[in-house]
Amino acid sequence: MGRRNDLDICAEILQIAKDGAKKTRIVYGANLNFKIVEKYLRRLIENGLLDMMDERRFITTRKGAQFLKQYRVLVEPMNETLEEEIVP
Repeated sequence: MGRRNDLDICAEILQIAKDGAKKTRIVYGANLNFKIVEKYLRRLIENGLLDMMDERRFITTRKGAQFLKQYRVLVEPMNETLEEEIVP
């Protein structure tokens, strides 16, 4: 896997938090550090893609789930192209 961009990281966080997740799970699942993940969590919450279930747990909103769906549609053709290049 190559270098991830902001959209890749946001999508990964939303996927991890789909059923609710604590910050620690998001940090380890998305392979980020706590300082960096704070920036993403704040951005996702401000844009209505992520919400807090309680003081310590985050959950993907309906808008976040829609973002994930659109993100997958967008990157799917690229992933297929990469797979074709790798498999002879």
